[in-house]
Amino acid sequence: MLGPFTKPSQVNPVITPNPAARFRSPINDSIVSWEAYATFNPAAVVKDGKVFVLYRAEDASGREQIGGHTSRLGLAESSDGLHFTRRAAPVLYPDTDAQRQNEWPGGVEDPRIVETEDGTYVLTYTQWNRDVPRLAVATSRDLLTWAKHGPAFAKAAGGKYLRTESKSGAILSRLVGERIVATRVNGKYWMYFGVPVIRIATSENLIDWTPLEGAEGNALKVLAPRPGYFDSWLVEAGPPALLTNHGIVVLYNAGNSGTHGDSTLPARVYTSGQALFDSRNPLKLLARSSSPFIRPTEPYERTGQYVEGTTFVEGLVRFKDRWYLYYGTADSRVAVAVSER
Repeated sequence: MLGPFTKPSQVNPVITPNPAARFRSPINDSIVSWEAYATFNPAAVVKDGKVFVLYRAEDASGREQIGGHTSRLGLAESSDGLHFTRRAAPVLYPDTDAQRQNEWPGGVEDPRIVETEDGTYVLTYTQWNRDVPRLAVATSRDLLTWAKHGPAFAKAAGGKYLRTESKSGAILSRLVGERIVATRVNGKYWMYFGVPVIRIATSENLIDWTPLEGAEGNALKVLAPRPGYFDSWLVEAGPPALLTNHGIVVLYNAGNSGTHGDSTLPARVYTSGQALFDSRNPLKLLARSSSPFIRPTEPYERTGQYVEGTTFVEGLVRFKDRWYLYYGTADSRVAVAVSER
C-alpha cells in the first residue's frame, strides 16, 4: 500500500471557495462567480517542477443540493505542493460547443489526469446535464487549452452505453520520474471506472474506450462493496491506477452503509481504500485493504455540502521524493495529505 499519509494542519484546506472570482459564461454571456460555492474533487500532475491541480468549482446558481449547481474546472499551481496560486478563470467549462447538450446546466466534474509518452495530458471527467452523468475525455498540451472528445464510451457496443450512467475514470499508468504516464498492458490501455461498483475498460488511443463485458453482455465488475466493511455501500475509482513492482495499485473511494457496513463509521461517510490487481491481468484482484487508509477526521472534512464527511481522493503525484494526495472534503474544499515513503 501507498502511505501512510499525514494531513499537514498548517496548510489544509489548500483550496477554498472564492466568491470574488468572476468569469463570463459563454453559454448565456453572463458574468458568474464561478467558484463561489464550493471547490473540491481535484486532479493533480507535476509539470515544469511544479504541482498543478485541476479542481471542480461550483457557482452558487441552481438548487441548494449536491449536483444542483454548475461546475467548472479551475487550475492552481504550487512550487511546494502545499501553497497554491489559482488562475482567475476556469480552464474547462460548459461552452457553445458540440458537448453543450452533455454539459449544461450541471457542468464538468471530478477530473482525473495522466500524461502520454509524448507529453499530451489526458483528462477524464464527468459531464453532467442533470439527466445522465457521462464519463468524458479531453486532451491538452499545456493544461490551459483543452480539446473535448466527448463521452468516453460513445463508440462502444453500438452506443449502448450513451444512456448509461458513468463516471470516475482512473487510467492505468506508471511512474516515470515525476510523471504519471499512461501505460499499456497486453497491448492495450486500461481504465478503472464507475460507481457503485468499479468496472474496467480498454482503449487503443486513450480517447475511445470499450467496457469489458461478461457473457451476458454486461460490463464486468472488478471491485464491489463488501458487507461489514468501510466500503459496504459503494466503491468508486480514485486517482489514476499505478503499475508497480507488486502489481496495479488502485486507490478507491468508499461509502459506508448504515445498515450493513462498518458500525464504527458513520452511515454514508466517504473514506478511501486501496486495492491490488495483477500486473499482467488488470481484472484479477489480489488484495484489498480491510480498513480505510484515509478518513474524515478534521472539521473541514465534515462541514460543507456533505455533512456525513468526505475524503474523496482523485489526485496523486510523486513530487520531491514524496507522495502528495489531493482530495475533496465534504464536497466543499480541496485538501492534501503527504507520505514520505
